[in-house]
Amino acid sequence: MCGRYNLITDAQAFVDFFALSNTLPMPPRYNIAPSQNIPVVRLVENRREAGLLHWGLIPHWAKDRKMAYRMINARAETVADKPAYRSAFQRRRCLIPATGFFEWRPIGGGKRPYNITLREGGLMAFAGLWESWAGLAGERIESCTIIVTEANAAVRPIHDRMPVILAPALHETWLDPAVRDAETLQSLLRPYPAELIQAYPVSTSVGNPANDGPVCIEPLAE
Repeated sequence: MCGRYNLITDAQAFVDFFALSNTLPMPPRYNIAPSQNIPVVRLVENRREAGLLHWGLIPHWAKDRKMAYRMINARAETVADKPAYRSAFQRRRCLIPATGFFEWRPIGGGKRPYNITLREGGLMAFAGLWESWAGLAGERIESCTIIVTEANAAVRPIHDRMPVILAPALHETWLDPAVRDAETLQSLLRPYPAELIQAYPVSTSVGNPANDGPVCIEPLAE
């Protein structure tokens, strides 16, 4: 799964990388956790727009928002068929910007966190889905989930799953709601090339979502 990640960039780099028609304030976020509002890129009237959505998808048919925390990730292998994701997979796909994600490697009697980034650094885009949910009291929440797939060779020693990272050349196809062929879409949901990924150990402070500073990404010795 992907339960923590980071996004450390500036507003102009964010706009340029995603070819956005708008921007958002981009304070550094070193330790993003489920249930927080996170930056998401969607196609709105043929323009790419950034917005803040709740991390933890709430299907439009849900009676309440309680299931959101269980739906921070969707499995690539079943996302086209599961009732909770099927409609969003067809019509409401998004990109979730990041600069790295955290996974925990079992070591001895504990676990060691690793920050996993592109080898060249910079922004990446996770494949995501979004939904709009309305509660009985008129509450409206836009929410999202990150699609995960099997780990590549660089991540597998740490964890058996990783987010789907979409190369920039695939962004247009993924965002286009006119593309609904499940086979075409699922062909995009593959592990990112291992040679383009790096991973390094970081402080266990990343385990506490209250910690959101540079210490979360500072490299430690193996």
